[in-house]
Amino acid sequence: MTLQQLEYIVALDTHRRFSTAAAACHVSQPSLSALVQKLEDELGVKIFDRSRQPVAPTEIGQEIIAHARLVLLEANHLRELVRDHRENITGDFRLGIIPTLAPYLLPLFLKKFAEKHPLVSLSVSERTTEGLLRMLKENQLDAALLATPTGESGLSETPIFQEEFAAYAPHEPSVLKKRYLLAKDIDPNRLVLLEEGHCLRKQVINLCQLQKEQSRFRNIHYEAGSLETLRRLVEAHSGITILPQLALLDLDEDQMQNVRFFQPPAPVREISLVTRRTFSKVKLLHALRDVIVENLPQAVLGMKEGRVMGV
Repeated sequence: MTLQQLEYIVALDTHRRFSTAAAACHVSQPSLSALVQKLEDELGVKIFDRSRQPVAPTEIGQEIIAHARLVLLEANHLRELVRDHRENITGDFRLGIIPTLAPYLLPLFLKKFAEKHPLVSLSVSERTTEGLLRMLKENQLDAALLATPTGESGLSETPIFQEEFAAYAPHEPSVLKKRYLLAKDIDPNRLVLLEEGHCLRKQVINLCQLQKEQSRFRNIHYEAGSLETLRRLVEAHSGITILPQLALLDLDEDQMQNVRFFQPPAPVREISLVTRRTFSKVKLLHALRDVIVENLPQAVLGMKEGRVMGV
């Protein structure tokens, strides 16, 4: 039994056709078929039912393939471990990030990271929290920048920074007359939220103590897919939206007059680099974390500990 044979049965399970699996493995179809057959002979079982089109794993084959995926994952960890101990920081790194963070944080550090670590190939995927957690568990990502704690088992969370939440309400005198807000100052019937699927929506619901008032959401006319849309909606019409601190960086002086922070201890969201517990690109992860921290605005770096809102 070889790692190559395990790679072939995993590829065949993924693609369900010998020709497609062979192309994915960059080998000829007869070579792939022969090594799969050799593994079946060695184990004394049929891993695939070839009478079906497309081919499908047998019952025992499903178990073997599941274990093969784990073996290949651990073998890849060994390679990464060796690479991580080389003098130069190099290699591929697949980073995920949530949409409510990406447009504000990525411009702060991406260029600096590329300049500082030219031998690293960094690819970035923007997804909702649910999608990023799934990609992490399926080894499609090395790490993800998420609001934490996620409460997910099998993952490791390394907090990087916290950012305050603030209310943005250009046409709401009851909000703007206050210096600092309390959660009860936010009228749920005036609140404009992100659409379902965004962790920030859940945090705002927790922040504004709306858990028992969700039936009142029927009075809300807008649900947006981005913070930029939320901001523009309340500017053009009315209502209140809640923005994280980094989303305030691009506001001009007039727009900042429509921002109100909450009374200390401030409600915050915690941003962490999340990885699998078996993650091995430790040196590269630390390099990424350091560049992010080095390029955060002072207002975020100098912030006191706040009340972390649940995701």
